[in-house]
Amino acid sequence: MRSGVLLKFRAVLFALGFYPVTILFAPFCLLLGPLLSFRQRFVFFTAINYFYIFWLRVTCGLKVEVSGRENLPQEGAFVAVANHQSEWETLYLQLLVRPQAVVLKRELLKIPLFGWALGMLNPIALDRSKPRDALKQLLQQGSERLKDGVPVLIFPQGTRVPVGKMGRFNKGGTMLAVSNQVPIVPIVHDAGRYWPGKSFIKYPGVVKVRIGKPVAVEDRPVDEIHAEVMGWIEQEMVKQESGA
Repeated sequence: MRSGVLLKFRAVLFALGFYPVTILFAPFCLLLGPLLSFRQRFVFFTAINYFYIFWLRVTCGLKVEVSGRENLPQEGAFVAVANHQSEWETLYLQLLVRPQAVVLKRELLKIPLFGWALGMLNPIALDRSKPRDALKQLLQQGSERLKDGVPVLIFPQGTRVPVGKMGRFNKGGTMLAVSNQVPIVPIVHDAGRYWPGKSFIKYPGVVKVRIGKPVAVEDRPVDEIHAEVMGWIEQEMVKQESGA
């Protein structure tokens, strides 16, 4: 009982920092964003994410441990694919892959202030009610971002999947990488253990992030590459669930 009250109290503290700071910061992004280049805009807009991660640690006892950071390419564009469990990943992965164009649902851009600022970071905003059109848009806009040297981050499960479940991994990210002949970098985390999707409560602990080695796509079929990448992700997710 007492621990439940404490968790709610800590979550309220996080919210008392998160929402006011976001509301105050967003107008500056909207005012200054048009004056900045995309890369400058990304650095400026996502500076607030450092505060979010810091505030999570202070208020909720939620820390981060990353392994395989050396596997992130230092030059050239790539496609990063990650499992989808928690709101946490939308905050932290912007600090891990910099800059990036994230694939997200179009509805997010309609959120006042936050969504408007997010739209200025050139995301690939898909209408998930039209799968065929969404795939065409992903391949077209994703190719444009990659040609500009900007990595694309995609969550192949499409929606948040609770810890312990895999969901279905779509091939959009693999198809994008193959069509542009850029590597795929798989990323796995277990944030859903500590910040379950759509949950107000955050649990203390250490989110473990694992970054796999880039997977080459040259002269290989989509199905073979997809099986390799998603096989690694599934294997690492199982390891994390077992505490390995």
